[in-house]
Amino acid sequence: MTEKKLIVIGGGAAGFFCAVNAARMNPSLKVTIVEKSNKVLSKVKVSGGGRCNVTHACFEINELIKKYPRGQNFLKRSFHWFNIKDTVEWFEERNVKLKTESDGRMFPETNSSQTIIDCLLKEANKYNVELLLNCEVKEIKNENNLFKLLTPDSRLLTSDFLCIACGGYPKSSQMEWLQKTGHSFETPVPSLFTFNIPNNKITELMGVSIENATVKIVGTKSQEQAPLLITHWGMSGPAVLKLSAWGARSLAEKKYHFEITVNWLGNRNENELRNEWLFFRDQFAAQKIGNKNPFTLPNRLWLHLLRESFIDEGLRWAELTSKQQNKLIQTLTAQAFQVKGKTTFKEEFVTCGGIKLTEIDANTMQSKIVPHLFFAGEIMDVDGITGGFNFQNAWTSGWIAAKTIAGI
Repeated sequence: MTEKKLIVIGGGAAGFFCAVNAARMNPSLKVTIVEKSNKVLSKVKVSGGGRCNVTHACFEINELIKKYPRGQNFLKRSFHWFNIKDTVEWFEERNVKLKTESDGRMFPETNSSQTIIDCLLKEANKYNVELLLNCEVKEIKNENNLFKLLTPDSRLLTSDFLCIACGGYPKSSQMEWLQKTGHSFETPVPSLFTFNIPNNKITELMGVSIENATVKIVGTKSQEQAPLLITHWGMSGPAVLKLSAWGARSLAEKKYHFEITVNWLGNRNENELRNEWLFFRDQFAAQKIGNKNPFTLPNRLWLHLLRESFIDEGLRWAELTSKQQNKLIQTLTAQAFQVKGKTTFKEEFVTCGGIKLTEIDANTMQSKIVPHLFFAGEIMDVDGITGGFNFQNAWTSGWIAAKTIAGI
């Protein structure tokens, strides 16, 4: 009997997980990972500030799928085969323990992404998975139930099974080689990006973080309450990144020019604040307003908001005019900013768009168009908000593809 071959295109999280699991589940399978760059698992390396946000402690599937702006119905089926509990157990069986942080994100106990990389490389080595670096696939041909892969240097690679796990592409033109397999795709646009707010004094506060702010996109129902970070170009942090994921398509249509309002106090609205204001005035009457910030806001931000409300920080609380009070309440609960442009969030580029999910079987990750062709990870039209959800899709889809291939 001739040895069956699997080629996985892409040396990222999804590609590696497919390769190592397929090789383990079917020892007679010859598995090769083909990676166009000179390094593997580069996103794993930089994720979570170099700690690798492996997954998220959200164990109910119905809750978990709500963290994905695109692909919820598809994921509802695939998560039944391999979910967060399975991910935690898979790594623990290989002596990689995960810990849960207060916000639900899960990291290796070592706080190092290298732990995850070493684990996957060890598995690849253990099950004789071949790695081909600097090897870009230009064309895929399918002849007589055999896949033929052409590279720029005219190398010809052949396999019985093919899993495409090459990550997301920012441009439609980069998807053309996949269209030739008979598949179609949703136009890719960026997701998980930060908001540029040029020519605004708020950027002078770069590095200041607010534990609980509400950011709303004006003219839409989109809003997020979460930590917010001020940067030298605008705003970032979970509140902004989540908004960018949910609004990936609509914000692209606006060419990234839109208005947001920020409630620096989280969910306290203007009316609630007005009702509290008399108490503040009585309580802090003789104190200088610049010295007494009753909202646990960072001091630099508080002084900035006072300036934005035309209030001298040396003014005493009792001396605040009704006009100044109204302006400050409005600034605290609904300060408006003009967003003009975006910045990719570190190296963690995520794409909204990809191979249409109607063309992929969620229970097997196999193409409905081409037998023995599989997809895993971000190349599919699935993407999650920040917090480990995109990696979970990579582990799940990679494992399902591996199980299916190993059993054929």
